[in-house]
Amino acid sequence: MPVTELTDPRAIRALAHPLRLALMEELAAAGPLTATEAGRVLGESPAGCSFHLRQLAKYGFVAEAGPGPGRNRPWRLADRVLALQPGTDSAPEVAVGLSQLSLVMYERALARLRRWWATKGSYPPRWRRAEAAMQTIWWVTPEELEALESEISPLLLRYRERHADPTKRPPGAAPVEFLAFAYPLRPATSEPSGARPEA
Repeated sequence: MPVTELTDPRAIRALAHPLRLALMEELAAAGPLTATEAGRVLGESPAGCSFHLRQLAKYGFVAEAGPGPGRNRPWRLADRVLALQPGTDSAPEVAVGLSQLSLVMYERALARLRRWWATKGSYPPRWRRAEAAMQTIWWVTPEELEALESEISPLLLRYRERHADPTKRPPGAAPVEFLAFAYPLRPATSEPSGARPEA
């Protein structure tokens, strides 16, 4: 699946709208959806959802999922992965825009995580046992961290086709969010760990 770098400030601004982010999240969790269905879930008008879906489609974030009943058109997430890290040659406004967009998206994801913690008692025991959580600290180089990401990404994308095609979702499947963050805790030093200054 192609990875798309966001380099157009207009596309970044188009995605940063709260309702558009909510539409993308709902398509990921339940899509494909028509504007009417999305509006019902999000408490928005079908016309408003239709406008924002068309704006997302303009920049390639969503796509039509084929013909729907009557005049309704179902929408799905586009078949691509968005890279939210600016490239080394990105314009300053792109870097700032991506940083702000990433912060908003991760804050929304953490809000969903808090909601899970608050409500997981209402889920069946099998789902509570399947919950995954991990926190660890490693000493790695930037190259090793990049290599780790390249190994993990294919695993996370294994089931991506189920977004667009509900027939590929096995019985008992539910939308699950996987959050992973990896970042340096402090600037790297040139001295190896445990090195002592000479007396």
